[in-house]
Amino acid sequence: MKKIVFIGTILALIVTLVGCSLAPGGEAAHEYDASKVDGEFIEGNNGFAWDILKALNEEDGEENIFISPISISTALSMTYQGAEEGTKEEMAEVLGYAGLEDEVLRESYKEFLTYLVALDPDIELNIANSIWYREGEAIEEEFLRVNEEVFHALVEETDFSDDGAADQINGWIEEATEGKIEEMLEGPIPGNVIMYLINAIYFNGDWSETFDEEQSAEEAFTSLAGETQNIMMMKRSGEVEYGEGEDYKSVRLPYGENENTAMYVILPDEETDINEFLQGVDNHKWQDIKESISATPDVELQIPRFEMEYGIKSLKEALIGLGMSEAFDMNADFDGIRPGIFIEEVLHKAVIEVNEQGSEAAAVTVVEMEESAAMDPLSFIANRPFLFVIANDEADSILFMGKAVGWQ
Repeated sequence: MKKIVFIGTILALIVTLVGCSLAPGGEAAHEYDASKVDGEFIEGNNGFAWDILKALNEEDGEENIFISPISISTALSMTYQGAEEGTKEEMAEVLGYAGLEDEVLRESYKEFLTYLVALDPDIELNIANSIWYREGEAIEEEFLRVNEEVFHALVEETDFSDDGAADQINGWIEEATEGKIEEMLEGPIPGNVIMYLINAIYFNGDWSETFDEEQSAEEAFTSLAGETQNIMMMKRSGEVEYGEGEDYKSVRLPYGENENTAMYVILPDEETDINEFLQGVDNHKWQDIKESISATPDVELQIPRFEMEYGIKSLKEALIGLGMSEAFDMNADFDGIRPGIFIEEVLHKAVIEVNEQGSEAAAVTVVEMEESAAMDPLSFIANRPFLFVIANDEADSILFMGKAVGWQ
């Protein structure tokens, strides 16, 4: 299988292994209160989602990419709670929070996370945050309090010199992702590591209208390199939420009973290069794509049955390229956490499986902090490179997104 980048952008809230936990089905659904979520917060998160996808595409233009932008932004937003001065300003600009007061951002996150974990009885969405810091470090109490209260983060003071410390953290990650992601850290933990801030997200949703497995068949898929590959295509025909624009077709495939969360599959025209198309997608284009879609009869729908896994992707260069350079500098200002520390690395891993029943996906983001030293029947046949997005429409937020260019 080719190298895959999975950007699973998910917000972090459910702490599983130890600490506080919230899970869909465990409580009555939380009614979304849009008045508590600032519009600039939503716009900023969506803008960052497309920015980070395009930045990673600069590195992996010939590969499949799958990420959880909300996972990335949540882990970085937890870190942001301790940033000050120029470091904070740069992070705010990249994350889309410029101009947002801290209290507005925190209230927006708290409401949004509480809503996400109870989306739909047919959707399992677990979001978990944790902070692990070296035993004996004098971490600012206010920083820890905010992350516990807003992000429902588990906070663990840990003996990083213990040979089992990395295994303990990996065990939390495995539990939080239902076993889909087992290991992000290799032990022993280096002596200059002060803290890990981690977001984990797990999604499992059934299509509102499933595909008949008996209709699935092997079909040809033309890869980005122009190679013909035989893959399994899921098929159905009839009414589909379908839209089109000057250079694309798109479908919306909802999950669950209330259909508020859906996968969008965006297929550029045959003459349009997928990477050139992606470069032109931003918040405005994304809104245009969504608004073009409506229930349309007599659509022939074919999309691949597929799995993707991305090992462990460093986001450091992509984030620096977007303008978040000071945070990675040894002179970064994270005095709100503890003086003399900086972000050494941001790691992301994600996996997804899409089949006739629905989709299962998981992602983890780890922030490592160190100290300084026509009239024909319509058709939508995704038999060439395409983009895909899993989004919640009620809160207008992107949970996962990706680019598929081929398999082997």
